[in-house]
Amino acid sequence: MIQRRNVIIGALGMAAAAAAAGCSSPRTAAPGTGNWIEPVANTEVPVRLSVTPASGATGVSPAGPIVVTAEHGTLQSVVVTAGKTKVSGSVQADGTWRSTDELAYGKAYKVVATATDKLGATSEHASTFSTVKPDSLARITFQANASSTLKTGRTYGAGQPVIIAFSRAVNKAAAEKAIQIETSPAVKGKFHWANDRTVHWRPAKYWAAGTTIKVNVDAFGVKLGKSVYGAKNASTHFRIGRQLVAISDYRKRQTKVYINGKLVRTMKCSLGKGGSTTGANGEHISYWTTGGPHVVLSKERVHSMSSASYGITDPKDPNYYGAEDIEYCTRITYSGEFLHAAPWNRSLGRANLSHGCINLSVADAKWVYENFLVGDIVDVKNSPRPVQIWNGLGDWSVPFSKYGR
Repeated sequence: MIQRRNVIIGALGMAAAAAAAGCSSPRTAAPGTGNWIEPVANTEVPVRLSVTPASGATGVSPAGPIVVTAEHGTLQSVVVTAGKTKVSGSVQADGTWRSTDELAYGKAYKVVATATDKLGATSEHASTFSTVKPDSLARITFQANASSTLKTGRTYGAGQPVIIAFSRAVNKAAAEKAIQIETSPAVKGKFHWANDRTVHWRPAKYWAAGTTIKVNVDAFGVKLGKSVYGAKNASTHFRIGRQLVAISDYRKRQTKVYINGKLVRTMKCSLGKGGSTTGANGEHISYWTTGGPHVVLSKERVHSMSSASYGITDPKDPNYYGAEDIEYCTRITYSGEFLHAAPWNRSLGRANLSHGCINLSVADAKWVYENFLVGDIVDVKNSPRPVQIWNGLGDWSVPFSKYGR
């Protein structure tokens, strides 16, 4: 009897201790049976909150979003701040929270997230990280050529390359990786770097009429050089109009204009007289019109020209001429070659007498001025002096197999 009593007391003591500890309920007998019912343990898995970027991370790119995930629970709130600035975000279809505001360079961010488990218990997680602080930022512009910006949505000629200019010297491979070019119809192209800040891109052949070109440069948060990062993303788009190609022939002294492959105008012309001289500062001056494909750079209703603009300043020099206002000027090189009106030249179609420009009648020069687009092609045939790739947009003067990279 004493032994039985000790067991009962011991059992009651154990039950009391369990109840006091709040660990579980004591087992009980099932009604009408002598079997014991074991208590069910709490098997609920605790919520696990995770934040990307990881807490304590430094030098983080501001381009990526902040992502907060709650495993085995539901997010209730996420608050992200950088000083007094709050970063907005939203819960996605998969239950994660993503920031929607753009982050900034050189900032410290604090993330505080709360979530509940299936029993309603709340958990909180706080973390911090900081974004990279660049020594310098490279800004991006799109150019039609070195003297004018490319206008988004405008129409250009069939020789217009994509030109992207960075405000700082950049790593070429990193910059090219950030550039996306989409064309319709689709064509393959190559990059050519004019210098360590400016890159051109062109297809193997002149653009087809009606081609659309979209350019995106995803440079924000991207390391473009040793200590240079992209300031912002940039994008543009433009289209190609009709495909116009003008061919000026040294031997025939004619300029023929083709639109979409069809001859639409034949014009008598006079090209550079040939030969060379030395300028006032010892520079070499050639009077040959440069040969090969050129791209129209700009158009001016009136342009002042003088021999001093290319180095002939002595009035006694037989090649000297003073400033004159020339009409209907269509520029094709940076060095000063134009198609323009030359009413003084009585040898159009018969002799090449210009100082390097393509002389036309007033009527023909006016037609060119009114009908040519920036980006149109002017191909000079049979000149002994080839145009250099840097002199205007000489991109098409180089075979595609040797163009860029």
